[in-house]
Amino acid sequence: MAQHSVEELRRLALELPEADRAELASDLVASLDGPADTNVTEAWDKEILRRLAEIDAGTAEFIDADELMRRLRQRLLQD
Repeated sequence: MAQHSVEELRRLALELPEADRAELASDLVASLDGPADTNVTEAWDKEILRRLAEIDAGTAEFIDADELMRRLRQRLLQD
């Protein structure tokens, strides 16, 4: 395989159609993330199902957007 400089690869990538650039960018970012942690994925799947069950059962507590923003600002200021 021929050696390419980063600058040359960047130039070539920027010549690609938008959809191809997006796919390439996604692949490059994913390559930096390392292997998926199956325990985390499984835990999130369980949490999502639990929350959906609460919504279906009518026991979920909802908050409006203003309250959400207030809570987020408060958390950000605490850190």
